[in-house]
Amino acid sequence: MSPSLRNEIKQTKPFASLEAEAHLNIERTAAVIGHAVGEGLKPFGVTPTQYNVLRILRGAGEKGLCRNEVRDRLVAQVPDVTRLLDRLEALGYIARERSSADRRLVSTRITPAGLEILEQLEQPVLEMHARLLGHLSKEQLMTLIDLLTLARESAGQ
Repeated sequence: MSPSLRNEIKQTKPFASLEAEAHLNIERTAAVIGHAVGEGLKPFGVTPTQYNVLRILRGAGEKGLCRNEVRDRLVAQVPDVTRLLDRLEALGYIARERSSADRRLVSTRITPAGLEILEQLEQPVLEMHARLLGHLSKEQLMTLIDLLTLARESAGQ
């Protein structure tokens, strides 16, 4: 069996509760996997959040999405979606267009360059997922997904 979180983080005292230990396990696992994903994307010049935005916009199709719709669909919330979109636009991966009917509305769409980087990332990301979680059985993965979904539901998601 793998070392416990207490050993991993060199904590000598027991956790205050099972819930506290579970919470810290979720946080530690997210941090470890998140770091690995960030390192895997780094050679492509894309952060995990930028990758998430590109996937969201690819799924939105030609119509695109406004900033708030992108914000609401992000896996991890970020404080400044406008700056995130500014960086993606500077890279040429997205384009924004103000509505002529309502100047307050700005639609964001993925560009051909954005679609190309997603295509380049498809296989490396699949391999990364397999490397990080492929040791779990299908049943274990389904249980993990179900348990994490239940945890998010109780957190108000």
